[in-house]
Amino acid sequence: MVNDIERGPVAVWKNDFVGGDRNDPPAVVKSLLFRFHITSMRKFRLFIITGLPGTGKTTFARALAHRQGVPLICKDTIKEPLLEVLEPARSSRELSNIAFAVQFSLARELLALGDSLILEGNFRAGEHETPLLAALPPDSPDIIQILCRADEDERRARLLSRTQHAGHQTIHQLERVPACDAFLDLPGERHLYRVGCGASCEISY
Repeated sequence: MVNDIERGPVAVWKNDFVGGDRNDPPAVVKSLLFRFHITSMRKFRLFIITGLPGTGKTTFARALAHRQGVPLICKDTIKEPLLEVLEPARSSRELSNIAFAVQFSLARELLALGDSLILEGNFRAGEHETPLLAALPPDSPDIIQILCRADEDERRARLLSRTQHAGHQTIHQLERVPACDAFLDLPGERHLYRVGCGASCEISY
């Protein structure tokens, strides 16, 4: 079952707001509040934040990591140094594939230690399930997927206005790749987050 977390009730306090990052002004970030009860911090969990470019994945993931004190591995954090070193010898898509491979390898190491973890990227349904499952230890964590979406006009406006590494090819990011706008075929919970809805969000456990 998919939970749409645009609509849940929420109590907002002054210290619940998270500052903006390179992609989002503070007025947008206020809609990214994602609160869990303190008991959730004791559980072994793998959060997978996915969606098309320009849907607020990175901001959402950073807010969640900050609030929960959980390690975060963003695909573009790995890809952008590769762009500095390897571009133009490798295409952006090739470097994305390398970045995903590194991300999955790091995830395997951290999950083997029993650490909860957040992975963020434009994961491709039908392709990335196998390496993600291979990264899981025998004592598997609970998997929680959050699929980020935005109105297409807003998504395009965000991509065209944001500051990003020169190696990212905006023309490719503007494409709607169906595999990146879908949940992965993995066990566990599924939640839909709609950026720009204007409301803070909370899931209770």
